[in-house]
Amino acid sequence: MGRQRQRGMIYIVLLLAVALIGGASAVSLHVAHTTQARSNEEALIAIGLEFRRALQRYAEATPMGFPTSPESLQELLRDPRSPGMRRHLRRIYPDPMTGKPSWGLLRGPDQRIVGIHSLSDTPTYKRENFPVELESLRGLERHREWVFSVSSPPEAVPKPK
Repeated sequence: MGRQRQRGMIYIVLLLAVALIGGASAVSLHVAHTTQARSNEEALIAIGLEFRRALQRYAEATPMGFPTSPESLQELLRDPRSPGMRRHLRRIYPDPMTGKPSWGLLRGPDQRIVGIHSLSDTPTYKRENFPVELESLRGLERHREWVFSVSSPPEAVPKPK
């Protein structure tokens, strides 16, 4: 009788150990996911600033009589307005939130690109303490709403369909 009771206790202790290990694993996975998401947000900010600077350089390099914003992102890689090789951006970076090289494009009245944004509709972790030039991102709840443009972004950002 004592032997069976001992086996039962070992079984209960093993079940508790498995439950504790499972709980600890779940917590560590959640922490890892949050850490990765925050890292992706920081990358999105860095890449967004890079696009913003490229749009600014494109506008500053505009010859008289030409549009000050590009028709496509490819024009940031090689500016067709100048006879020599002029680059405003080294490459089209992938969106760190989606992993794809496609971006939401914000176009002006002339249908030229005035800003970019992520296509990810995931919620943001960072909602304050942005660099001064990105102060317009404060309080926004979705990555899709983070618009990186030279001028201040319009009030209405495209919502997911």
